Amino acid sequence: MTKERKEGTVSTLMRYAGGHKWLTVAGCALSAIAMVANMVPYVCIWLVARDLIAVAPDWGQATQIGLYGWVAFGFAVLGIVLYFLGLMCTHLAAFRTASNIRKQGMAHLMNTPLGYFDNHASGLLRRRVDGAAAETETLLAHNLADISGTAVMLVATIVLLFVFDWRMGLSVFAAAIISVAAMFKMMGGKNYGIMQEYQTALDGLSKAGTEYVRGIPVVKVFQQTVYSFKAFKEAIDHYSERAAYYEGHVCRGPQSINLTFTEAAFALLVPVALLLAPGALESGDFAGFVTNFAFYAVFSAVISTALAKVMFAASGMMLADDALSRVREVMNAPTLPVAENPQAPSDNSVEFRGVTFSYDGADVPALEDVSFTVPAGSTVALVGPSGGGKTTAASLIPRFWDTSEGAVLVGGVDVRDMDPHVLMDNVAFVFQNDRLFKASILENVRAARPDATREEALAALAAAQCDDILAKLPDGVDTLVGSDGTHLSGGEQQRIALARAILKDAPIVVLDEATAFADPENEVLIQKAFARLTEGRTVIMIAHRLSTIVGADEIIVLDRGHVVEKGTHDALVASDGLYARMWADYQQAATWKIKEVA
Repeated sequence: MTKERKEGTVSTLMRYAGGHKWLTVAGCALSAIAMVANMVPYVCIWLVARDLIAVAPDWGQATQIGLYGWVAFGFAVLGIVLYFLGLMCTHLAAFRTASNIRKQGMAHLMNTPLGYFDNHASGLLRRRVDGAAAETETLLAHNLADISGTAVMLVATIVLLFVFDWRMGLSVFAAAIISVAAMFKMMGGKNYGIMQEYQTALDGLSKAGTEYVRGIPVVKVFQQTVYSFKAFKEAIDHYSERAAYYEGHVCRGPQSINLTFTEAAFALLVPVALLLAPGALESGDFAGFVTNFAFYAVFSAVISTALAKVMFAASGMMLADDALSRVREVMNAPTLPVAENPQAPSDNSVEFRGVTFSYDGADVPALEDVSFTVPAGSTVALVGPSGGGKTTAASLIPRFWDTSEGAVLVGGVDVRDMDPHVLMDNVAFVFQNDRLFKASILENVRAARPDATREEALAALAAAQCDDILAKLPDGVDTLVGSDGTHLSGGEQQRIALARAILKDAPIVVLDEATAFADPENEVLIQKAFARLTEGRTVIMIAHRLSTIVGADEIIVLDRGHVVEKGTHDALVASDGLYARMWADYQQAATWKIKEVA
Protein backbone atom coordinates (compact mmCIF):
# COMPACT_ATOMS: atom_id res chain seq x y z
CA MET A 1 0.00 0.00 0.00
CA THR A 2 2.78 2.40 -0.86
CA LYS A 3 0.25 4.50 -2.70
CA GLU A 4 -1.57 5.23 0.55
CA ARG A 5 1.68 6.20 2.26
CA LYS A 6 2.55 8.64 -0.54
CA GLU A 7 -0.95 10.11 -0.63
CA GLY A 8 -0.99 11.01 3.03
CA THR A 9 -3.67 10.58 5.65
CA VAL A 10 -6.31 12.98 4.32
CA SER A 11 -5.93 11.88 0.68
CA THR A 12 -6.27 8.23 1.71
CA LEU A 13 -9.40 8.98 3.72
CA MET A 14 -10.86 10.88 0.78
CA ARG A 15 -10.40 7.76 -1.38
CA TYR A 16 -12.21 5.68 1.20
CA ALA A 17 -14.97 8.32 1.31
CA GLY A 18 -15.69 7.73 -2.38
CA GLY A 19 -18.71 9.72 -3.56
CA HIS A 20 -19.18 11.32 -0.14
CA LYS A 21 -15.94 13.28 -0.09
CA TRP A 22 -17.77 16.38 -1.37
CA LEU A 23 -19.53 16.46 2.01
CA THR A 24 -16.15 16.83 3.70
CA VAL A 25 -15.21 19.69 1.36
CA ALA A 26 -18.58 21.38 1.92
CA GLY A 27 -18.29 20.93 5.69
CA CYS A 28 -14.82 22.45 5.78
CA ALA A 29 -15.96 25.43 3.67
CA LEU A 30 -18.98 26.04 5.93
CA SER A 31 -16.76 25.79 9.01
CA ALA A 32 -14.35 28.37 7.58
CA ILE A 33 -17.18 30.82 6.83
CA ALA A 34 -18.63 30.18 10.31
CA MET A 35 -15.32 31.11 11.92
CA VAL A 36 -15.21 34.40 10.00
CA ALA A 37 -18.78 35.11 11.10
CA ASN A 38 -17.85 34.36 14.73
CA MET A 39 -15.11 36.99 14.62
CA VAL A 40 -17.46 39.84 13.69
CA PRO A 41 -18.85 40.15 17.27
CA TYR A 42 -15.30 40.86 18.52
CA VAL A 43 -15.01 43.72 16.06
CA CYS A 44 -18.41 44.97 17.24
CA ILE A 45 -17.14 44.90 20.83
CA TRP A 46 -14.23 47.12 19.78
CA LEU A 47 -16.63 49.49 18.03
CA VAL A 48 -18.83 49.69 21.15
CA ALA A 49 -15.81 50.37 23.36
CA ARG A 50 -14.55 53.02 20.93
CA ASP A 51 -17.87 54.88 20.80
CA LEU A 52 -18.43 54.75 24.57
CA ILE A 53 -14.94 55.99 25.38
CA ALA A 54 -15.23 58.74 22.76
CA VAL A 55 -18.38 60.23 24.33
CA ALA A 56 -17.65 59.48 27.98
CA PRO A 57 -19.22 60.37 30.30
CA ASP A 58 -22.18 61.40 28.09
CA TRP A 59 -23.11 57.80 27.13
CA GLY A 60 -26.37 58.88 25.48
CA GLN A 61 -24.45 60.23 22.48
CA ALA A 62 -23.26 56.71 21.56
CA THR A 63 -26.20 56.10 19.23
CA GLN A 64 -24.76 53.15 17.28
CA ILE A 65 -24.44 50.79 20.27
CA GLY A 66 -27.75 49.04 19.59
CA LEU A 67 -26.86 48.50 15.92
CA TYR A 68 -23.51 46.97 16.86
CA GLY A 69 -25.29 44.67 19.31
CA TRP A 70 -27.75 43.39 16.70
CA VAL A 71 -24.98 42.93 14.14
CA ALA A 72 -22.95 40.96 16.69
CA PHE A 73 -25.99 38.84 17.60
CA GLY A 74 -26.84 38.18 13.93
CA PHE A 75 -23.32 37.07 13.04
CA ALA A 76 -23.06 34.91 16.20
CA VAL A 77 -26.27 33.08 15.25
CA LEU A 78 -25.09 32.79 11.63
CA GLY A 79 -21.77 31.32 12.82
CA ILE A 80 -23.56 28.71 14.97
CA VAL A 81 -25.91 27.69 12.13
CA LEU A 82 -23.12 27.44 9.55
CA TYR A 83 -20.89 25.48 11.93
CA PHE A 84 -23.77 23.10 12.71
CA LEU A 85 -24.43 22.53 8.99
CA GLY A 86 -20.70 22.03 8.40
CA LEU A 87 -20.48 19.41 11.14
CA MET A 88 -23.56 17.64 9.74
CA CYS A 89 -21.76 17.31 6.40
CA THR A 90 -18.45 16.17 7.91
CA HIS A 91 -20.17 13.67 10.24
CA LEU A 92 -22.07 12.08 7.36
CA ALA A 93 -18.83 11.81 5.38
CA ALA A 94 -16.95 10.44 8.41
CA PHE A 95 -19.51 7.72 9.11
CA ARG A 96 -19.58 6.67 5.45
CA THR A 97 -15.77 6.65 5.27
CA ALA A 98 -15.47 4.52 8.42
CA SER A 99 -18.09 2.17 6.99
CA ASN A 100 -16.16 1.89 3.73
CA ILE A 101 -12.92 1.16 5.60
CA ARG A 102 -14.67 -1.64 7.50
CA LYS A 103 -16.25 -3.04 4.34
CA GLN A 104 -13.04 -2.94 2.31
CA GLY A 105 -11.04 -4.39 5.20
CA MET A 106 -13.49 -7.26 5.62
CA ALA A 107 -13.68 -7.80 1.86
CA HIS A 108 -9.89 -8.08 1.76
CA LEU A 109 -9.84 -10.49 4.70
CA MET A 110 -12.41 -12.64 2.90
CA ASN A 111 -9.82 -13.17 0.15
CA THR A 112 -6.95 -14.08 2.47
CA PRO A 113 -6.03 -17.71 3.11
CA LEU A 114 -8.01 -19.13 6.04
CA GLY A 115 -4.72 -20.09 7.65
CA TYR A 116 -3.98 -16.35 8.03
CA PHE A 117 -6.46 -16.27 10.91
CA ASP A 118 -4.49 -18.93 12.82
CA ASN A 119 -1.61 -16.46 13.19
CA HIS A 120 -3.69 -13.32 13.73
CA ALA A 121 -5.93 -13.18 16.79
CA SER A 122 -9.50 -12.04 16.22
CA GLY A 123 -9.14 -9.32 18.90
CA LEU A 124 -6.15 -7.87 17.05
CA LEU A 125 -7.89 -7.96 13.67
CA ARG A 126 -11.00 -6.38 15.12
CA ARG A 127 -8.95 -3.51 16.55
CA ARG A 128 -7.12 -3.09 13.26
CA VAL A 129 -10.29 -2.92 11.18
CA ASP A 130 -13.21 -1.86 13.36
CA GLY A 131 -11.25 0.10 15.98
CA ALA A 132 -9.03 1.83 13.43
CA ALA A 133 -12.02 2.84 11.32
CA ALA A 134 -13.65 4.38 14.39
CA GLU A 135 -10.50 6.38 15.14
CA THR A 136 -10.67 8.08 11.73
CA GLU A 137 -14.13 9.47 12.50
CA THR A 138 -12.86 12.17 14.85
CA LEU A 139 -10.49 13.55 12.22
CA LEU A 140 -13.12 13.68 9.48
CA ALA A 141 -16.11 14.62 11.62
CA HIS A 142 -14.48 17.36 13.71
CA ASN A 143 -10.79 17.96 13.15
CA LEU A 144 -10.76 18.74 9.41
CA ALA A 145 -13.60 21.23 9.82
CA ASP A 146 -11.81 22.79 12.77
CA ILE A 147 -8.52 22.91 10.85
CA SER A 148 -10.21 24.76 7.96
CA GLY A 149 -12.02 27.15 10.26
CA THR A 150 -8.98 27.70 12.44
CA ALA A 151 -6.73 28.36 9.44
CA VAL A 152 -9.10 31.08 8.24
CA MET A 153 -9.50 32.39 11.74
CA LEU A 154 -5.74 32.55 12.30
CA VAL A 155 -5.24 34.54 9.09
CA ALA A 156 -8.03 36.92 10.09
CA THR A 157 -6.68 37.03 13.64
CA ILE A 158 -3.19 37.99 12.47
CA VAL A 159 -4.68 40.76 10.34
CA LEU A 160 -6.81 42.08 13.23
CA LEU A 161 -3.94 41.83 15.68
CA PHE A 162 -1.88 44.27 13.66
CA VAL A 163 -4.68 46.56 12.46
CA PHE A 164 -5.18 48.55 15.66
CA ASP A 165 -1.84 48.49 17.50
CA TRP A 166 0.90 46.24 16.15
CA ARG A 167 2.82 46.26 19.43
CA MET A 168 -0.07 44.94 21.53
CA GLY A 169 -0.95 42.58 18.67
CA LEU A 170 2.60 41.26 18.62
CA SER A 171 2.48 40.47 22.35
CA VAL A 172 -0.68 38.40 21.89
CA PHE A 173 0.75 36.78 18.73
CA ALA A 174 3.95 35.84 20.63
CA ALA A 175 1.86 33.75 23.04
CA ALA A 176 0.39 31.89 20.05
CA ILE A 177 3.85 31.23 18.54
CA ILE A 178 5.17 29.80 21.82
CA SER A 179 2.08 27.63 22.19
CA VAL A 180 2.32 26.24 18.64
CA ALA A 181 6.03 25.50 19.09
CA ALA A 182 5.22 23.56 22.27
CA MET A 183 2.57 21.54 20.43
CA PHE A 184 4.96 20.64 17.61
CA LYS A 185 7.55 19.64 20.20
CA MET A 186 4.98 17.36 21.80
CA MET A 187 3.58 15.72 18.67
CA GLY A 188 6.23 16.01 15.98
CA GLY A 189 9.62 14.54 15.18
CA LYS A 190 10.75 11.52 17.18
CA ASN A 191 7.73 11.83 19.47
CA TYR A 192 5.54 10.67 16.58
CA GLY A 193 7.37 7.32 16.73
CA ILE A 194 6.70 7.13 20.47
CA MET A 195 2.99 7.59 19.74
CA GLN A 196 3.18 4.62 17.36
CA GLU A 197 4.86 2.54 20.08
CA TYR A 198 1.98 3.48 22.38
CA GLN A 199 -0.57 2.31 19.80
CA THR A 200 1.38 -0.94 19.23
CA ALA A 201 1.30 -1.59 22.97
CA LEU A 202 -2.45 -0.99 22.90
CA ASP A 203 -2.75 -3.57 20.08
CA GLY A 204 -0.81 -6.08 22.18
CA LEU A 205 -3.05 -5.42 25.18
CA SER A 206 -6.18 -5.98 23.09
CA LYS A 207 -4.82 -9.25 21.69
CA ALA A 208 -3.64 -10.60 25.07
CA GLY A 209 -6.93 -9.62 26.73
CA THR A 210 -9.01 -11.44 24.13
CA GLU A 211 -6.88 -14.58 24.35
CA TYR A 212 -6.97 -14.55 28.16
CA VAL A 213 -10.75 -14.21 28.35
CA ARG A 214 -11.27 -16.99 25.81
CA GLY A 215 -8.91 -19.27 27.72
CA ILE A 216 -10.53 -18.78 31.14
CA PRO A 217 -12.37 -22.17 31.13
CA VAL A 218 -9.13 -24.07 30.44
CA VAL A 219 -7.26 -21.94 32.98
CA LYS A 220 -9.81 -22.76 35.69
CA VAL A 221 -9.75 -26.49 34.93
CA PHE A 222 -5.97 -26.73 35.28
CA GLN A 223 -5.64 -24.13 38.06
CA GLN A 224 -3.01 -22.20 36.12
CA THR A 225 -4.38 -18.72 36.78
CA VAL A 226 -1.10 -17.10 37.79
CA TYR A 227 0.84 -18.55 34.87
CA SER A 228 -1.83 -17.84 32.28
CA PHE A 229 -2.18 -14.29 33.59
CA LYS A 230 1.53 -13.71 33.08
CA ALA A 231 1.26 -12.87 29.34
CA PHE A 232 -1.77 -10.65 29.96
CA LYS A 233 -0.01 -8.89 32.85
CA GLU A 234 3.09 -8.35 30.71
CA ALA A 235 0.90 -6.73 28.03
CA ILE A 236 -0.73 -4.51 30.69
CA ASP A 237 2.65 -3.55 32.15
CA HIS A 238 4.08 -2.77 28.70
CA TYR A 239 1.06 -0.60 27.84
CA SER A 240 1.23 1.16 31.23
CA GLU A 241 4.93 1.81 30.74
CA ARG A 242 4.41 3.31 27.27
CA ALA A 243 1.42 5.38 28.43
CA ALA A 244 3.31 6.69 31.47
CA TYR A 245 6.37 7.51 29.36
CA TYR A 246 4.26 9.30 26.74
CA GLU A 247 2.45 11.31 29.39
CA GLY A 248 5.42 12.02 31.67
CA HIS A 249 8.37 12.46 29.30
CA VAL A 250 6.70 13.58 26.09
CA CYS A 251 3.56 15.53 26.97
CA ARG A 252 4.01 17.01 30.44
CA GLY A 253 6.55 19.78 29.72
CA PRO A 254 5.32 20.95 26.28
CA GLN A 255 1.67 20.74 27.32
CA SER A 256 2.35 22.81 30.44
CA ILE A 257 4.02 25.51 28.32
CA ASN A 258 1.23 25.31 25.75
CA LEU A 259 -1.55 25.76 28.32
CA THR A 260 0.33 28.47 30.21
CA PHE A 261 0.78 30.73 27.18
CA THR A 262 -2.56 29.82 25.59
CA GLU A 263 -4.62 30.62 28.65
CA ALA A 264 -2.47 33.54 29.81
CA ALA A 265 -1.99 35.51 26.58
CA PHE A 266 -3.50 38.45 28.48
CA ALA A 267 -0.56 38.30 30.89
CA LEU A 268 1.84 39.23 28.08
CA LEU A 269 -0.45 42.05 27.00
CA VAL A 270 -0.42 43.88 30.36
CA PRO A 271 3.32 44.72 30.53
CA VAL A 272 3.27 45.91 26.90
CA ALA A 273 0.26 48.12 27.70
CA LEU A 274 2.04 49.57 30.74
CA LEU A 275 5.03 50.46 28.58
CA LEU A 276 2.83 52.12 25.95
CA ALA A 277 0.52 54.02 28.33
CA PRO A 278 2.86 56.99 29.02
CA GLY A 279 3.34 57.59 25.31
CA ALA A 280 -0.44 57.48 24.76
CA LEU A 281 -0.94 60.07 27.50
CA GLU A 282 1.64 62.39 25.99
CA SER A 283 0.20 62.09 22.49
CA GLY A 284 -3.29 62.90 23.73
CA ASP A 285 -4.78 59.72 22.27
CA PHE A 286 -5.29 57.89 25.57
CA ALA A 287 -8.90 57.07 24.65
CA GLY A 288 -7.76 55.26 21.50
CA PHE A 289 -5.12 53.44 23.53
CA VAL A 290 -7.73 52.24 26.06
CA THR A 291 -10.02 51.15 23.21
CA ASN A 292 -7.26 49.12 21.60
CA PHE A 293 -6.29 47.58 24.93
CA ALA A 294 -9.92 46.57 25.56
CA PHE A 295 -10.07 44.96 22.11
CA TYR A 296 -6.86 42.93 22.58
CA ALA A 297 -7.85 41.96 26.14
CA VAL A 298 -11.11 40.47 24.83
CA PHE A 299 -9.61 39.10 21.62
CA SER A 300 -6.80 37.23 23.43
CA ALA A 301 -9.48 34.68 24.43
CA VAL A 302 -9.89 33.81 20.73
CA ILE A 303 -6.25 32.73 20.62
CA SER A 304 -6.92 30.18 23.35
CA THR A 305 -9.89 28.71 21.45
CA ALA A 306 -8.06 28.63 18.12
CA LEU A 307 -4.94 26.95 19.51
CA ALA A 308 -6.98 24.38 21.44
CA LYS A 309 -8.62 23.38 18.16
CA VAL A 310 -5.24 23.20 16.46
CA MET A 311 -3.95 20.91 19.20
CA PHE A 312 -6.96 18.58 19.01
CA ALA A 313 -6.74 18.60 15.22
CA ALA A 314 -3.05 17.66 15.33
CA SER A 315 -3.85 14.88 17.80
CA GLY A 316 -6.68 13.67 15.55
CA MET A 317 -4.33 13.67 12.56
CA MET A 318 -1.79 11.56 14.46
CA LEU A 319 -4.44 9.09 15.61
CA ALA A 320 -5.94 8.82 12.14
CA ASP A 321 -2.53 8.31 10.54
CA ASP A 322 -1.73 5.58 13.06
CA ALA A 323 -5.18 4.03 12.51
CA LEU A 324 -4.63 3.96 8.75
CA SER A 325 -1.23 2.32 9.26
CA ARG A 326 -3.03 -0.48 11.13
CA VAL A 327 -5.64 -0.73 8.37
CA ARG A 328 -2.75 -0.94 5.90
CA GLU A 329 -1.40 -3.99 7.72
CA VAL A 330 -4.71 -5.74 7.12
CA MET A 331 -4.93 -4.56 3.51
CA ASN A 332 -1.38 -5.85 2.96
CA ALA A 333 -2.33 -9.33 4.14
CA PRO A 334 -1.60 -11.87 1.40
CA THR A 335 -4.56 -12.92 -0.71
CA LEU A 336 -5.14 -16.17 -2.50
CA PRO A 337 -4.28 -15.75 -6.17
CA VAL A 338 -7.24 -16.59 -8.41
CA ALA A 339 -6.69 -18.34 -11.73
CA GLU A 340 -7.60 -16.29 -14.79
CA ASN A 341 -9.04 -19.36 -16.52
CA PRO A 342 -10.29 -21.60 -13.71
CA GLN A 343 -10.71 -25.31 -14.39
CA ALA A 344 -13.42 -27.63 -13.09
CA PRO A 345 -12.53 -30.92 -11.35
CA SER A 346 -13.39 -34.12 -13.23
CA ASP A 347 -14.21 -36.17 -10.09
CA ASN A 348 -13.86 -36.15 -6.30
CA SER A 349 -10.38 -37.62 -6.01
CA VAL A 350 -7.64 -35.89 -4.04
CA GLU A 351 -3.94 -36.16 -4.80
CA PHE A 352 -0.81 -34.81 -3.09
CA ARG A 353 1.99 -34.62 -5.62
CA GLY A 354 5.46 -33.87 -4.16
CA VAL A 355 4.00 -31.36 -1.68
CA THR A 356 6.37 -29.29 0.46
CA PHE A 357 5.06 -26.56 2.76
CA SER A 358 6.73 -24.29 5.31
CA TYR A 359 5.08 -21.84 7.68
CA ASP A 360 6.38 -18.27 7.72
CA GLY A 361 9.42 -18.01 9.96
CA ALA A 362 9.78 -21.79 10.41
CA ASP A 363 13.23 -23.33 10.00
CA VAL A 364 11.96 -26.80 9.12
CA PRO A 365 9.21 -27.56 6.56
CA ALA A 366 5.93 -28.77 8.05
CA LEU A 367 5.59 -31.11 5.04
CA GLU A 368 8.35 -32.25 2.71
CA ASP A 369 7.88 -34.13 -0.59
CA VAL A 370 4.55 -35.65 0.49
CA SER A 371 2.74 -37.73 -2.16
CA PHE A 372 -0.39 -39.87 -1.86
CA THR A 373 -3.71 -40.34 -3.65
CA VAL A 374 -7.25 -40.51 -2.27
CA PRO A 375 -9.47 -42.13 -4.97
CA ALA A 376 -12.98 -40.72 -5.40
CA GLY A 377 -15.41 -42.23 -2.89
CA SER A 378 -12.70 -43.73 -0.67
CA THR A 379 -11.76 -43.01 2.96
CA VAL A 380 -8.14 -42.26 3.81
CA ALA A 381 -6.90 -41.64 7.34
CA LEU A 382 -3.90 -39.47 8.27
CA VAL A 383 -2.23 -40.56 11.50
CA GLY A 384 1.09 -40.04 13.23
CA PRO A 385 2.75 -38.37 16.22
CA SER A 386 1.78 -34.82 17.18
CA GLY A 387 3.48 -32.28 14.95
CA GLY A 388 3.83 -34.80 12.14
CA GLY A 389 1.97 -32.62 9.60
CA LYS A 390 -1.51 -34.19 9.57
CA THR A 391 -3.53 -31.01 10.11
CA THR A 392 -1.22 -29.08 7.78
CA ALA A 393 -1.82 -31.61 5.00
CA ALA A 394 -5.60 -31.46 5.51
CA SER A 395 -5.60 -27.65 5.49
CA LEU A 396 -3.90 -27.54 2.08
CA ILE A 397 -6.90 -29.23 0.41
CA PRO A 398 -9.35 -26.31 0.88
CA ARG A 399 -6.42 -23.86 0.35
CA PHE A 400 -6.07 -22.64 3.89
CA TRP A 401 -2.50 -22.25 2.64
CA ASP A 402 -0.84 -22.77 -0.72
CA THR A 403 1.98 -25.24 -1.12
CA SER A 404 5.59 -24.04 -1.23
CA GLU A 405 6.43 -26.78 -3.76
CA GLY A 406 4.43 -29.48 -5.50
CA ALA A 407 0.66 -29.46 -5.93
CA VAL A 408 -2.58 -30.57 -4.31
CA LEU A 409 -5.07 -31.77 -6.92
CA VAL A 410 -8.83 -32.21 -6.65
CA GLY A 411 -10.39 -34.14 -9.49
CA GLY A 412 -7.10 -33.95 -11.38
CA VAL A 413 -6.97 -30.11 -11.16
CA ASP A 414 -4.45 -28.16 -9.10
CA VAL A 415 -6.50 -26.38 -6.40
CA ARG A 416 -4.71 -23.15 -7.38
CA ASP A 417 -6.26 -23.45 -10.86
CA MET A 418 -9.80 -23.79 -9.50
CA ASP A 419 -12.28 -21.04 -8.74
CA PRO A 420 -12.07 -20.64 -4.92
CA HIS A 421 -15.87 -20.73 -4.64
CA VAL A 422 -16.04 -23.98 -6.62
CA LEU A 423 -13.31 -25.48 -4.43
CA MET A 424 -15.13 -24.50 -1.22
CA ASP A 425 -18.38 -25.91 -2.63
CA ASN A 426 -16.60 -29.22 -3.18
CA VAL A 427 -15.00 -29.50 0.25
CA ALA A 428 -16.66 -29.69 3.69
CA PHE A 429 -14.48 -29.74 6.78
CA VAL A 430 -15.16 -30.43 10.44
CA PHE A 431 -12.48 -29.55 12.97
CA GLN A 432 -12.00 -30.46 16.60
CA ASN A 433 -12.68 -26.87 17.70
CA ASP A 434 -15.58 -25.88 15.44
CA ARG A 435 -17.34 -22.80 16.81
CA LEU A 436 -21.01 -21.91 16.70
CA PHE A 437 -22.20 -18.38 15.98
CA LYS A 438 -24.27 -16.41 18.47
CA ALA A 439 -27.40 -17.17 16.50
CA SER A 440 -30.17 -19.78 16.41
CA ILE A 441 -29.41 -23.46 15.81
CA LEU A 442 -31.19 -23.10 12.46
CA GLU A 443 -29.02 -20.16 11.38
CA ASN A 444 -25.87 -21.97 12.51
CA VAL A 445 -26.70 -24.96 10.31
CA ARG A 446 -27.79 -22.78 7.39
CA ALA A 447 -24.41 -21.04 7.44
CA ALA A 448 -23.21 -23.88 5.20
CA ARG A 449 -25.95 -23.23 2.64
CA PRO A 450 -27.95 -20.02 3.29
CA ASP A 451 -30.56 -20.85 0.63
CA ALA A 452 -31.49 -24.15 2.32
CA THR A 453 -35.07 -24.55 3.51
CA ARG A 454 -36.05 -25.10 7.12
CA GLU A 455 -36.97 -28.69 6.30
CA GLU A 456 -33.55 -29.37 4.74
CA ALA A 457 -31.81 -27.96 7.83
CA LEU A 458 -33.98 -30.12 10.12
CA ALA A 459 -33.17 -33.19 8.01
CA ALA A 460 -29.44 -32.44 8.33
CA LEU A 461 -29.84 -32.07 12.11
CA ALA A 462 -31.63 -35.40 12.28
CA ALA A 463 -28.89 -37.06 10.21
CA ALA A 464 -26.31 -35.60 12.61
CA GLN A 465 -28.12 -37.23 15.56
CA CYS A 466 -29.21 -33.88 17.00
CA ASP A 467 -32.85 -34.75 17.79
CA ASP A 468 -32.12 -35.10 21.53
CA ILE A 469 -30.45 -31.67 21.55
CA LEU A 470 -33.45 -29.98 19.92
CA ALA A 471 -35.88 -31.78 22.22
CA LYS A 472 -34.37 -30.30 25.39
CA LEU A 473 -33.99 -26.72 24.09
CA PRO A 474 -36.77 -24.23 24.95
CA ASP A 475 -37.37 -23.09 21.35
CA GLY A 476 -36.08 -26.14 19.55
CA VAL A 477 -34.21 -25.33 16.36
CA ASP A 478 -34.91 -21.60 16.87
CA THR A 479 -33.08 -21.48 20.21
CA LEU A 480 -30.28 -18.94 20.33
CA VAL A 481 -26.85 -20.33 21.15
CA GLY A 482 -24.73 -18.53 23.75
CA SER A 483 -27.45 -16.25 25.09
CA ASP A 484 -30.16 -16.52 27.76
CA GLY A 485 -28.25 -19.34 29.41
CA THR A 486 -28.46 -21.67 26.40
CA HIS A 487 -25.09 -23.38 26.14
CA LEU A 488 -24.11 -26.66 24.53
CA SER A 489 -21.42 -29.14 25.50
CA GLY A 490 -18.40 -29.72 23.28
CA GLY A 491 -19.90 -32.93 21.88
CA GLU A 492 -23.26 -31.27 21.20
CA GLN A 493 -21.57 -28.37 19.41
CA GLN A 494 -19.68 -30.91 17.32
CA ARG A 495 -22.93 -32.59 16.25
CA ILE A 496 -24.38 -29.20 15.22
CA ALA A 497 -21.18 -28.60 13.20
CA LEU A 498 -21.63 -32.02 11.57
CA ALA A 499 -25.21 -31.07 10.64
CA ARG A 500 -23.77 -27.97 8.99
CA ALA A 501 -21.36 -30.15 6.97
CA ILE A 502 -24.17 -32.60 6.04
CA LEU A 503 -26.35 -29.72 4.80
CA LYS A 504 -23.49 -28.45 2.65
CA ASP A 505 -23.55 -31.80 0.83
CA ALA A 506 -19.99 -31.45 -0.47
CA PRO A 507 -18.47 -34.48 -2.25
CA ILE A 508 -15.16 -34.23 -0.32
CA VAL A 509 -15.11 -34.26 3.48
CA VAL A 510 -12.14 -33.40 5.71
CA LEU A 511 -12.44 -34.48 9.36
CA ASP A 512 -9.77 -33.25 11.75
CA GLU A 513 -10.07 -35.10 15.07
CA ALA A 514 -13.77 -34.27 15.17
CA THR A 515 -14.43 -36.40 18.29
CA ALA A 516 -11.66 -34.84 20.39
CA PHE A 517 -13.96 -33.04 22.85
CA ALA A 518 -16.78 -35.61 22.90
CA ASP A 519 -17.75 -37.76 25.87
CA PRO A 520 -18.47 -41.48 25.23
CA GLU A 521 -22.21 -40.93 24.71
CA ASN A 522 -21.66 -38.06 22.26
CA GLU A 523 -18.91 -39.99 20.50
CA VAL A 524 -21.32 -42.84 19.69
CA LEU A 525 -23.79 -40.35 18.19
CA ILE A 526 -21.03 -38.51 16.33
CA GLN A 527 -19.84 -41.79 14.80
CA LYS A 528 -23.39 -42.40 13.54
CA ALA A 529 -23.39 -38.87 12.10
CA PHE A 530 -20.04 -39.60 10.45
CA ALA A 531 -21.57 -42.62 8.73
CA ARG A 532 -24.27 -40.38 7.26
CA LEU A 533 -21.88 -37.54 6.38
CA THR A 534 -19.28 -39.73 4.66
CA GLU A 535 -21.67 -41.94 2.72
CA GLY A 536 -20.60 -42.02 -0.94
CA ARG A 537 -18.05 -39.24 -0.43
CA THR A 538 -14.29 -38.87 -0.55
CA VAL A 539 -13.12 -38.66 3.06
CA ILE A 540 -9.78 -37.53 4.52
CA MET A 541 -9.84 -38.23 8.25
CA ILE A 542 -7.34 -37.21 10.91
CA ALA A 543 -7.62 -39.22 14.13
CA HIS A 544 -5.70 -39.92 17.29
CA ARG A 545 -8.22 -42.55 18.40
CA LEU A 546 -6.99 -45.28 16.11
CA SER A 547 -10.09 -47.41 16.69
CA THR A 548 -12.09 -44.93 14.58
CA ILE A 549 -10.01 -45.46 11.42
CA VAL A 550 -9.52 -49.25 11.45
CA GLY A 551 -11.92 -49.62 8.51
CA ALA A 552 -10.30 -46.88 6.36
CA ASP A 553 -9.44 -47.85 2.78
CA GLU A 554 -5.91 -46.61 3.37
CA ILE A 555 -3.94 -45.18 6.27
CA ILE A 556 -1.16 -42.64 5.66
CA VAL A 557 1.37 -42.37 8.49
CA LEU A 558 3.06 -38.95 8.72
CA ASP A 559 6.08 -38.26 10.91
CA ARG A 560 8.03 -34.98 10.94
CA GLY A 561 6.46 -33.90 7.67
CA HIS A 562 7.23 -37.09 5.73
CA VAL A 563 5.08 -40.04 4.67
CA VAL A 564 6.72 -42.99 6.45
CA GLU A 565 4.08 -45.69 5.88
CA LYS A 566 0.97 -46.41 3.80
CA GLY A 567 -1.49 -49.28 3.79
CA THR A 568 -4.54 -50.82 5.42
CA HIS A 569 -4.79 -51.29 9.16
CA ASP A 570 -3.97 -55.01 9.03
CA ALA A 571 -1.04 -54.53 6.65
CA LEU A 572 0.47 -51.74 8.77
CA VAL A 573 0.11 -53.72 12.01
CA ALA A 574 1.80 -56.68 10.34
CA SER A 575 4.70 -54.52 9.08
CA ASP A 576 5.75 -53.78 12.67
CA GLY A 577 6.59 -50.14 11.93
CA LEU A 578 5.58 -46.82 13.50
CA TYR A 579 1.85 -47.50 13.06
CA ALA A 580 2.16 -50.92 14.71
CA ARG A 581 3.84 -49.31 17.73
CA MET A 582 1.15 -46.60 17.87
CA TRP A 583 -1.55 -49.28 17.71
CA ALA A 584 0.07 -51.27 20.53
CA ASP A 585 0.31 -48.12 22.67
CA TYR A 586 -3.30 -47.23 21.89
CA GLN A 587 -4.57 -50.68 22.91
CA GLN A 588 -2.55 -50.58 26.10
CA ALA A 589 -3.99 -47.16 26.95
CA ALA A 590 -7.53 -48.34 26.14
CA THR A 591 -7.26 -51.28 28.58
CA TRP A 592 -5.58 -49.26 31.33
CA LYS A 593 -7.40 -49.43 34.67
CA ILE A 594 -6.92 -48.10 38.18
CA LYS A 595 -6.24 -51.02 40.50
CA GLU A 596 -7.17 -51.03 44.15
CA VAL A 597 -4.14 -51.09 46.43
CA ALA A 598 -4.61 -52.86 49.78
